[in-house]
Amino acid sequence: MDFEFLKKLIVPADTRIVLLIMDGLGGLPREPGGKTELEAAHTPNLDALAIQSSLGLTIPVAPGITPGSGPGHLAIFGYDPLQYEIGRGALEALGVDFELGPDDLAARGNFCTLDADGLIVDRRAGRIGTEITRELIESLNTIKIEGVEVTTRTIKEHRFAFVMHGANLDDSLTEMDPQKTGIAPNPVKPLRKEAERTAALVNEYAEKARNLLADKHPANAIMLRGFAKCPLLPTYSEIFGLKAAAIAVNGMYKGVARLAGMQVLPVDGVTLDAEFSALEKYWNDYDFFFLHVKQTDSAGEDGGFDLKVRVIEEVDALIPRLMALNPDVVIVGGDHSSPAILKTHSWHPVPTLLYSKLVRPDGITEFGERACLKGSLGILPAKDIMPIALANAGRITKWSA
Repeated sequence: MDFEFLKKLIVPADTRIVLLIMDGLGGLPREPGGKTELEAAHTPNLDALAIQSSLGLTIPVAPGITPGSGPGHLAIFGYDPLQYEIGRGALEALGVDFELGPDDLAARGNFCTLDADGLIVDRRAGRIGTEITRELIESLNTIKIEGVEVTTRTIKEHRFAFVMHGANLDDSLTEMDPQKTGIAPNPVKPLRKEAERTAALVNEYAEKARNLLADKHPANAIMLRGFAKCPLLPTYSEIFGLKAAAIAVNGMYKGVARLAGMQVLPVDGVTLDAEFSALEKYWNDYDFFFLHVKQTDSAGEDGGFDLKVRVIEEVDALIPRLMALNPDVVIVGGDHSSPAILKTHSWHPVPTLLYSKLVRPDGITEFGERACLKGSLGILPAKDIMPIALANAGRITKWSA
């Protein structure tokens, strides 16, 4: 929906909306005719909520397109991910509290292991501990490159955020990580003439990092990918008139929420229980909450069908705590599908539930892929969910006479 058109219709209301995203929620049966992970899970609370809700399937980007987590979240937040394209590097940097400006270039970094011939032995340096990465980051931050400033910051385990600050930097760059072992990291190449200087600067930095880390086995080199500058997004306050908050424990999801103008709330721990406790603690302070569950996606990408089922069941057991807060609108869905049998993201539409006190209930007695296919929301772009939620929250007035 056109934001300028929508902004004219937004009205204030004393209502609260919760967007509960089970990352990678959509799945596939592991045998012909079987159930998906969501269908196999015992979800009495979500099923009871489904009876009172409108159901459907959302398409994050376009039919047949498999999205990354960034565009998947932007879409369910109400943005057109094709219009507001954000690179992984910018999201990772935002997720560890970098304040990215227009002159900043961000990338996601991995420590890796190279052999004596400079060939990749391990793309993740044995998943070294986060504390070891913090020590290595201190060394990286001593590197000087003429004409720019470079800062790195630990994310988790072998991963770190890389930010280069300087004039006329360009993010049209190839990636260093070839995604396999036994070959050398790729030199960064410009994808257009304007990026030639930036490519040279990044390669200079990577070479200095390799020299600095030469005796730091297993983390004796770095690889950078997802080069991106940070676009300016209209915020939730500007578009929807919402005072929005995000509850997430993983950096990238904090980053995309912050980019949308949400306040990232502190969570006392990394468990689902801790996230729901944060929701309860700050309930009276905001009128929109994005609550992110990462474990469903992790299980799907690891091929853990049964584990994904258990995570969904754990979320289901917490639904009564959410409903006890008496929310006006609840959206339950995902940013994309991550079927365990594929061990990766997929293009399949995502089961979605929209509850409100004003909704026309479908009366469908379960929450699952095939049940959602029968729902009144139909199969719709994920970006269209937010306007429907706002209408159900009494936050969109009548248009025209």
